[in-house]
Amino acid sequence: MVLVEQEDRVRRFPLESGKYIELHNEDCLTGLDSFADCSFDVVVTSPPYNLGVQYGNYDDTIPRDQYLDWLEEVVTKIKRKMKDDSSFFLNVGSKPTDPWGPFEIAVRLRNHFELQNTIHWIKSIYIENESYGETKAINVGHYKPINGTRFLNDSHEYIFHLTKTGNVPLNRLAIGVPYKDDHNTTRWKNGHTGARCRGNTWYIPYKTIQSRDRQRPHPATFPVELAEMCVKLHGIRDDTLVLDPFMGIGHTSLACAKLGVSSVGFEIDQSYFETNCQILDSYTSGELSALIQSDSNSS
Repeated sequence: MVLVEQEDRVRRFPLESGKYIELHNEDCLTGLDSFADCSFDVVVTSPPYNLGVQYGNYDDTIPRDQYLDWLEEVVTKIKRKMKDDSSFFLNVGSKPTDPWGPFEIAVRLRNHFELQNTIHWIKSIYIENESYGETKAINVGHYKPINGTRFLNDSHEYIFHLTKTGNVPLNRLAIGVPYKDDHNTTRWKNGHTGARCRGNTWYIPYKTIQSRDRQRPHPATFPVELAEMCVKLHGIRDDTLVLDPFMGIGHTSLACAKLGVSSVGFEIDQSYFETNCQILDSYTSGELSALIQSDSNSS
């Protein structure tokens, strides 16, 4: 596959499926004006969290009210560009000394969307379980240890599933998990599929890396698998179009490339934009770099 440059700030990557990934080095607030209303089927994104993260070209320390006003302006425009049966998966996090951010965002966006589902992205977990007379323990994932005695290690983030109506049907079994007991396949309506709904707790660890600067050159990314699961959960049609207005280094765009789904992304930082282009160039040429290799055990 060949990288096609339409202009310096817009790049399009054709996929083998006949779909495309289109990347814009532009603020989504202005860039989205070039798209008709009701254009997008799925939105998957993670905006700045307003927690003082050191991004390249964005000040993540603006006053909270100013941040919420700005995010509401962005979300209002996104809503206009979404179809009536679209899904908006909004990943937001917090930190122990500033825990209210996700809830303040949810309350502000209540003026515009229905909160159809709240998904918990689990990055690390320890489970000890006794089942069938046998005790098993598992300790998996990655976390950043917190020193001191006040706070627990922070091992999760939120994914708010927002829709216009609250009644958007989902393809729950597209990301289903096996039944623990095979007898359940005959007890339940969808048992013949061999899978059940995963629920709203998703364990998706970060891939182990050796060099942050080389393999994950962005201070706040979500795994490619997270974006894949969101798109699959909403459901994929032949004409599905996905939007990520805060693209970063492009894990949503890579997820869509892997799924063979068309996607549009916006990123104001040229360095992150160029990294995304390099990742997609590597993927479409069949030379996927270590930067975005998936951990096949993560989902």
